[in-house]
Amino acid sequence: MGNYLLRRILGAIPLVVGVATLIFFVLNLAPGDPAAMYSNPNLPVAVIEQLRRNLGLDQPIYIRYFKWLGSFFTGHFGYSFAQGRPVLDILLEALPATLILAFWALIVVFVLGVAIGIYQAVRQYSVADGVLSVSSLFFYSMPSFWLGLMLMLLFSLKWHEWGLPFALPATGMTGVDYDYLSFGHKLLDRAAHLVLPVTTLSLVLAAGIARYTRGQMLEVIRQDYIRTARAKGLPERTVILKHALRNSMIPVITLFGLYLPLLFSGAVFVEVIFSWPGMGRVIVDAILQRDYPVVMATSFLFALMTVFGNLIADVLYAVADPRIRYD
Repeated sequence: MGNYLLRRILGAIPLVVGVATLIFFVLNLAPGDPAAMYSNPNLPVAVIEQLRRNLGLDQPIYIRYFKWLGSFFTGHFGYSFAQGRPVLDILLEALPATLILAFWALIVVFVLGVAIGIYQAVRQYSVADGVLSVSSLFFYSMPSFWLGLMLMLLFSLKWHEWGLPFALPATGMTGVDYDYLSFGHKLLDRAAHLVLPVTTLSLVLAAGIARYTRGQMLEVIRQDYIRTARAKGLPERTVILKHALRNSMIPVITLFGLYLPLLFSGAVFVEVIFSWPGMGRVIVDAILQRDYPVVMATSFLFALMTVFGNLIADVLYAVADPRIRYD
């Protein structure tokens, strides 16, 4: 396993460099000039040229590319055009909020999706199976930004207007009085602010997990070894959770490798809707300001998460199925 992981990591280096190269040239060859965001028609031409020199935009694109690539290998990521600060500092400020959101959403996605899929497979063709199937398709086809707005409208605005208790906060990561709360109330405040963003981010993906789990479980529970396990007198819970579920997890693990980066990229819309101070808002603000170093760094991190997610999925294959070996 160790040799396999080392080969995968070494093989991922050219892929990561290729992705970084593609990101750089796509952004820098796009129409528009970042310097135009910080100038006006009344400025002399010399001032505008000085501004371009300060931003490094007067140099040929291949020189800018090698400088930018060198900064990536040193972990510096360059300087922000808009804020004049190291891009790494900006990312480190926003990354914890995104990690918190993505972590809880990932747990909800797979726990809820797998549980619903198992329940549907065990009770195939029942009324509950039909209702859950329709609900899964409904949420699976729903845009996450629209779902977030509807949840905000219903559970925050309308609940407050109707005088119902426990109206959920719609924006921000904490309340305005967070610093004055006790430790226990701070945890409750954080949890309350997480409910709507995590629900928005996870419901759509959990619906897809449920569909895959149901289909795979239905195929597995018809196998001969499942009938043998039942004939031995094993409890149905043991048959389903220990024998059938483990052998149904390969497609779900594949989705884990895909959903891990998808949660980070999907958090862009969710963070903007709920004013969550994470990387989503950082990249949106950077795009509007043509802050290319920040856009390139965040896009590169999203691509890196894809490689990392696939690597984790390969490791989990061997955990779920002992027949898979990488030696």
